[in-house]
Amino acid sequence: MEILYTKIFESLVVVGIYILTRTTSNKLINKNMTMKLIQKPRGKIIKKAINFTLLFVCITFILIIWGVNQSDVAAYVGSILTVVGVAFFAQWSILSNITSSIILFFNHSVKIEDTVTIMEAKEYEIKGRISNIGLFFVTIKTEENEEISLPNNIFIQKMIKREPSHSISEQE
Repeated sequence: MEILYTKIFESLVVVGIYILTRTTSNKLINKNMTMKLIQKPRGKIIKKAINFTLLFVCITFILIIWGVNQSDVAAYVGSILTVVGVAFFAQWSILSNITSSIILFFNHSVKIEDTVTIMEAKEYEIKGRISNIGLFFVTIKTEENEEISLPNNIFIQKMIKREPSHSISEQE
């Protein structure tokens, strides 16, 4: 019976550490967002990624505390990752869009609220303000208040001209 109480106590400690770490990391991210070091949408993505990682680590520790065999957990996680990997490769465009979103997030010069012109052809251009950069699509709001969604892998392949720092909404 004493072993059961020890496992419950250790589990509560792990959950407490998880809550403390999650709260601290969210406060740090919020602080950086208010200092404008990162944009709010990017901060939300960072929060989700960190919270998911912390939850995964917490669950792993709790499973270890309760005596679940590590090789069983590794086989289960490996099976899930294999199925997800096969699904992504079966849908190459999905993987391409996710990879492109990571490139857009970390390395592309355009950001949310930038005014851009996407040059499709000499006669055809898309001009508007970037309203969202998601996992699969970039959403652009035109001067006529139309919303255009471009897949990330297409957006990253196009020639893009970024306007000076003022946006369309400031011109109105």
